Formats: sequence, C-alpha cells, structure tokens
Amino acid sequence: MLEIRNLTKYYRNVPVVNDVSFTVRPGEVTGYLGPNGSGKSTTVKIITALIEPTGGKVLLDGRDIRSDLMAFKRRLGYVPEEAILYSYLTGLEYLQLMGCLRGMPVAEVERKANELLELLSLRAYRHAPISAYSKGMKQRVLIAAALLHDPDVLILDEPLSGIDVTSALLFKHLLNQLARRGKMILYISHVLEVVEKVCAQVVIIYRGRIMAADSVERLRDLMNVPSLEEIFSQLVEHRDLEAVARDIVEVIG
Repeated sequence: MLEIRNLTKYYRNVPVVNDVSFTVRPGEVTGYLGPNGSGKSTTVKIITALIEPTGGKVLLDGRDIRSDLMAFKRRLGYVPEEAILYSYLTGLEYLQLMGCLRGMPVAEVERKANELLELLSLRAYRHAPISAYSKGMKQRVLIAAALLHDPDVLILDEPLSGIDVTSALLFKHLLNQLARRGKMILYISHVLEVVEKVCAQVVIIYRGRIMAADSVERLRDLMNVPSLEEIFSQLVEHRDLEAVARDIVEVIG
C-alpha cells in the first residue's frame, strides 16, 4: 500500500501542498484531480522522490520511501507530464537504456522492449530517432518505459496527452488489467470522463488542500450530482462558468 501522510511543501513560506494525506491501495486506480496550480505536480514530485517535502512522508508497505530510495525506485514506474526523452535515440534504444539502468538482463530487455513496441503500434518506428516521433508516439514510449520492469507502483501524470483515440481506449483497458494484477496506480488527469470510468477512488485537491477523497459513486450520492465533472466544479470552481463563457463571447463580439 502507498500511503501519503500529512505532506506539506512550502515555497518562500507559501504552502503549495498543505497537510495532504491519502492512500493508494493495491488493485485500485486512484485518480488525483485539481485545477492548475492546485498542488498536484508538487505532490507527484514528492511521491516520486524528485523533491523533498517540508513535512510529512510517503510510505510504501509501511516503510518510508526515503529510508531506501533505490529500493523504492526499483518498484516505481512513472510517466511524467512532459515527454522529456533523449531525442537522438531510437524508440528501441531508449527502452534498452531504461532496462539497463534498471539492471534488467539484456535478453529480457530485448524481448520486452520489442514486444511492447509491437503492442503499442511502434514496431515500424523502433529504429527511427525519437526526434521524428509525434507527441503521441513519444507518450507511448514513456508508457512502455514505465511498464518495462513490471513495477508495483505506477504514477501516471497526464498519460493520455497527445494520444489518439485508439491508443486512449487501449490505455483504459490496460489500466484495468494492471489493477487486476494488484498494481498500485495513481492517475493524474484533467480528462474527467476517463477518470470517472477507470478510477475506483478519486482525490480532489484545491489550493494545496484535499477537498474530497472517496469513490465517485459515494461522492455523487453525497453531493447529489450526476457526474464527476459536477463534483469537481462544485468543489473547486466557484465562478458561474456559463456566465464567464457568455462574457468572453461579448468581449470578442
């Protein structure tokens, strides 16, 4: 179980993440939602050990991840929001590099890399430099790299960015299959329709604080609204968005 306990992060005495706590259980996809600037990215950077918290901790199976970061990272698969890759490498070379850095046997890396590229419709481009890839193709390489070593924990930050409809449908099925295998999955996205379909639990953050943490069904019942979009709107957006849209049209007209 991945536990986020009382995480706090200050920048210049301003709390960007403020006493955030939630749990990601094995076999579940947990959605982590919030508007831009709400503290999502900072939380993710702390969980993936890219930055240190001001306070609080992250536990995996009851153990502070910072007590042995190398052991934690061996169990972690991470798809970052920005597709930052070594563009001079080919897709296959990038996966080979990732497998090597993970300490995987060469033969296993070769087999898995080629099979993943095939299944993600990238086999025909496996020897082409990543600089020639589209945004969606780069995103699929990142997904393959995150899955290559069969991690226990998956942190997926806007993984569908730039991905076409067919790949997005495949990814939703993939999430369900990974959850069935007992993976702990934290899914960060602005695409609420996808979150509503694939996530067993959702955590909504706003201005650094947790506003809600429960199943979509329970939140719908508690707030008496029909969709996650309505839940999100009520919790974090206090403007009349329809009125704002009308005002924008008035301005441009």
